[in-house]
Amino acid sequence: MPELLPRARSSQESIFARMSRLAVQYGAINLGQGFPSAAPPAFLLEAARRAVGTADQYAPPAGLPALRDALGADLGVDGADLVVTTGATEALGLLAQALYGPGDEVLMFEPVFDIYLPQARLAGATPVTVPLRLEGEGSWSLDLDDLRAAVTPRTRALLLNSPHNPTGRIFTREELEALVALARQHDLWLISDEVYDELYFGERPLSLRTLAPERTFTVGSAGKRLEATGWRVGWVACPPGFAGNLAGLRQVASFCAPTPFQAAVAAALPIARETGFYGGLREAYVARLDLLAGGLRELGATVFRPSGTYFLMACRPGWEAETLVKRAGVAMIPAEAFAANEAPPPGLLRLAFCKSQAELEEALVRLARWEKAGG
Repeated sequence: MPELLPRARSSQESIFARMSRLAVQYGAINLGQGFPSAAPPAFLLEAARRAVGTADQYAPPAGLPALRDALGADLGVDGADLVVTTGATEALGLLAQALYGPGDEVLMFEPVFDIYLPQARLAGATPVTVPLRLEGEGSWSLDLDDLRAAVTPRTRALLLNSPHNPTGRIFTREELEALVALARQHDLWLISDEVYDELYFGERPLSLRTLAPERTFTVGSAGKRLEATGWRVGWVACPPGFAGNLAGLRQVASFCAPTPFQAAVAAALPIARETGFYGGLREAYVARLDLLAGGLRELGATVFRPSGTYFLMACRPGWEAETLVKRAGVAMIPAEAFAANEAPPPGLLRLAFCKSQAELEEALVRLARWEKAGG
């Protein structure tokens, strides 16, 4: 019998899918995979009900014009420069195929979201990670000299995630300006993964495209903004003139994102902005963040408070993800899932606080009970 190619044989179940599967198997509270417990907002659900039965056939590969226009108004870009994708994962995969290939290197920051590495390798490129250093509670620092030293003649692109998953770090204007200067000096593409752009807990993050629109591809996600991760509606805001090429590439992948969901998101985006939905969402997340962070500190964990996303990282020596899901009944993601070259401290874990208050409280009760029983 013929064999699968090495790229298929080396593919494994992701840690996120594994921990979610174990959470179901052991009846655990799932603080591992980042999907909200709450239903999407009523205005989005109503828009979807209206769309089903009227917007059921193929959409253009670039996306429904109504959605591209709504996104353009929301993001402050020309709708003609937007491509709608089947989730942000497809958007990032398309950009990997379009922007780099064999012999190229792609810079990214570590801890690194797990799909960035295999997507670069599937494109034939080599991922090169630059560390964010963990220096103290709430502190993940970037040494720009480390970044500059990582650039070689083979470097083709820089992939940035801000707000950053898993650390929750938001890159400052000064850092972004330095990245842009480096990209222009070495003629690099910039890929800015901004799927958590509305989930921030202080000053609004600066979008990289505002500093370098001529070379920045910005990735976004309706699933994160509107608490509908399973709808798989993402997008790429392209530099002027590149959307047509990217749409042509994606039509041989999934062709188009689900049309009824595109129509629903198009109708919902203006409502979300005009009604202050995002502000209320952030307030709710801050309350749940405070609850989880406080409870973890009471259990002796060091908590690294995020500035954005709906994840926090915490360190408790002796805690191990697989043991916790099976014996304590709480699922988390080990920091090793985001490691490429830097070994994380023992007991460093990522927890999702996009769950209900009741789930977070129950998770803390279970962890306390497990600790009291001697772990």
